[in-house]
Amino acid sequence: MNSVLQQDLNDLENILEKTKQQGLGFLNNLENSPTSNKETIDPTRALNELGLGSLAALKEFNERMAPLLVASPGPRYWGFVTGGSTPASIVGDWLASVYDQNTQAIKAQGGVSALIEFETINLLLQLFDLPKTFLGGFVTGATMSNFTCLGVARQWFGAQFGKDFAKNGISETLNILTATPHSSAVKSLAMLGIGSQNYTVIKTIEGNREAIDIVDLEEKIKALNGKPFILISSAGTVNTADFDDFKAISKLKGKYNFWWHIDAAFGGFAAVSDKFKHLVDGWENADSITIDCHKWLNVPYESAFYLVKNDHVNLQIETFQNSNAPYLGNPLENFNYLNVLPENSRRLRALPVWFSLLAYGKEGFCDIVENSVHLALHFGNALIEDGHFELLAPIRLNNVCFTLKGNHNQEKVASFLTHLNDSGKVFMTPTVYQNKKGIRASFVNWRTSEKDIKMVIEEMKAIISELNL
Repeated sequence: MNSVLQQDLNDLENILEKTKQQGLGFLNNLENSPTSNKETIDPTRALNELGLGSLAALKEFNERMAPLLVASPGPRYWGFVTGGSTPASIVGDWLASVYDQNTQAIKAQGGVSALIEFETINLLLQLFDLPKTFLGGFVTGATMSNFTCLGVARQWFGAQFGKDFAKNGISETLNILTATPHSSAVKSLAMLGIGSQNYTVIKTIEGNREAIDIVDLEEKIKALNGKPFILISSAGTVNTADFDDFKAISKLKGKYNFWWHIDAAFGGFAAVSDKFKHLVDGWENADSITIDCHKWLNVPYESAFYLVKNDHVNLQIETFQNSNAPYLGNPLENFNYLNVLPENSRRLRALPVWFSLLAYGKEGFCDIVENSVHLALHFGNALIEDGHFELLAPIRLNNVCFTLKGNHNQEKVASFLTHLNDSGKVFMTPTVYQNKKGIRASFVNWRTSEKDIKMVIEEMKAIISELNL
């Protein structure tokens, strides 16, 4: 064994203790850490010939890189619908690295990791009050979850014509209908060879909505003259957290032949609260669903899962099976995750979620969801009371979409947001909604409180004064 590696092995407990203390220092100071940083590093460092050892590498990391990291798991990082990491999720994430499992097979010598994933999916179905007719697994994020679900949908579409797209390639024009798809769903269409522009846009409901107009949807369905299609719908749109009418779509499901996919990356968590679960009524009738865990479940990146109805399992295996690996056996008789999703190599990504669900239960996540919605409303009211801002859309859940008040200030929105983010007190993202430049704040972090909103509003007022807006 290399001498440096042997030294690290001998000093492992000390190395991990120092790492733990550094992690605690960062987590305990999140409220005071900047949410943005314009400083940078020279990334052209030469590789050391002999190696420094873990402690020396940690020392250099602390000198060059750690001071530049931002508080993205903190209470005032309101961009990208980013959750933090609860204590239980950190336990699970650290142990996932320690145990270092390649989570694949149920009946194999690979240990219990795939069964842990199965159990975690079952717990999630209970959290979201979804039926056990769904099978699921973990992927890195919404992009890979949408890719997995839409990959099976593509195979289903081919099967309607007696064709196997996975084996022989796409030989029919796919009909995709959607209203306000997330960029990750559009990206998935590109990666699947369907084409990022090859979808038909459904009108949205009039009256400041991003949700599907059901009348227009049915008109477009009728125009297909009985041809099968794939519908991509939304549980929580990016700008305004709007929801499609899943009850109405469920009725259409009984009349027409289509694959129904729901992108519920963060909006699916409405199901956890009695106050908001009506927003997802009927979603159990979908063929596939995408949900992120590193958003409202507040576990570390990368964590999302897909759900596909179990009566589509043959199509899923056709899409993803490793058919040139005879040692794996029959994929229907010997379940292996590498036959039902894109990745072959998979860490035990379910473990942080498993710890979180057992640690905090349904009530704990209901509290996080309802508190986030309360804070979004509180922030929105504070913006209106200030008088310099206006909401671009009603606050339907946890996203606040707003802008500077008055059309004359439209060209100043970007400058205002830059100044705000550069303060390091808060991070929000720019957007465009109904042809107006705006700003979006998303509340999902379990640490966020009214104290944070007060601090941000005060900073916004100071910038307004500084820029003479």
